[in-house]
Amino acid sequence: MDETAGNSRLAALQDRARVVFPGLLVALLIALASKFVSEHYGAPAMLLALLFGMSLNFLGTEDRTRPGVEFGARQVLRLGVALLGARISVELLSSLGAAVVLLVVAGVLLTIGFGMLSSRIFGFRYRFAFLSAGAVAICGASAAMAIAAVLPRDDRSEQRLIFTVVGVTLLSTLAMIVYPILAQAMGMSDRITGIFIGATVHDVAQVVGAGFSVSQEAGDTATLVKLLRVVMLAPVVLVTTLVVRSVAGAEPGEGKRPPLVPGFVLGFIALAVLASLGAIPAPVVDAASTASGWLLLAAIGSVGMKTMPKDIMNVGAPAALFLVAETAFLAVFILLGLTVLTGSAPG
Repeated sequence: MDETAGNSRLAALQDRARVVFPGLLVALLIALASKFVSEHYGAPAMLLALLFGMSLNFLGTEDRTRPGVEFGARQVLRLGVALLGARISVELLSSLGAAVVLLVVAGVLLTIGFGMLSSRIFGFRYRFAFLSAGAVAICGASAAMAIAAVLPRDDRSEQRLIFTVVGVTLLSTLAMIVYPILAQAMGMSDRITGIFIGATVHDVAQVVGAGFSVSQEAGDTATLVKLLRVVMLAPVVLVTTLVVRSVAGAEPGEGKRPPLVPGFVLGFIALAVLASLGAIPAPVVDAASTASGWLLLAAIGSVGMKTMPKDIMNVGAPAALFLVAETAFLAVFILLGLTVLTGSAPG
């Protein structure tokens, strides 16, 4: 009986794999193309994956590829976010000092709060407010996709996600160029510059690029600070899930009732704990980090294939201004915080 059941499950998995393979293969090819162009021409890989996916959006509705595209936009995304946890360890982050840790955590929470409180001014409700503020505050496109995965879905969910990914990626690229120049003009030391860049630039790749364009010390510090913001992804998504679960329970029309704790959040936390305990060998950490990057590229390519380019334009100028306002709030808060920590103008 057990053998028969096992054979049935195996057959079902094989059938599922055959169904999702065509669409998933296209997503993986998009990831490969994005990585190649990014490494050779310097463009953000996430943005390239999104644009390549949108150029193939007809495959998102094609019967043969649609199941794989759906699989890439949801399950592959969750696995990619979970694997981010392997990069985190308490020992790594403790080298920053308590004051810097508190400043960065406060920056994340207050930016999300600013987004939620100011959203009505720009004409938005909680979904886009939380999605955009979380992306700006934590880790750009990766945070946007993780938060979107637990928010109730409606007919504009993909549109909001695409616009947020495009917006934070473009702003992050601009910040990668402008912030090092701003830091130099303000006379910041390399360490303070690294803290500022790591605490304000949205995407990990742009943080690394901006930090190491200044110096080795600035790059190392910026990367550590950025990882601290990535740590905030799990608790923010968890709290979001609990709130959404409560609302969904009271308002059935808001969407499917989410699980108490998403599996990918548990995976993120478990890997972070194991990394902090030193239970994950360095080669495995490197492999998990690399795999996470590829999976997230494939996932955003899948999201792109589900989106019509005209949908982005429907969001309008207020959404762009809203993202800029959130980005400016985070930068100003961190600058003021660094001024207080250093006792004068950052330097």
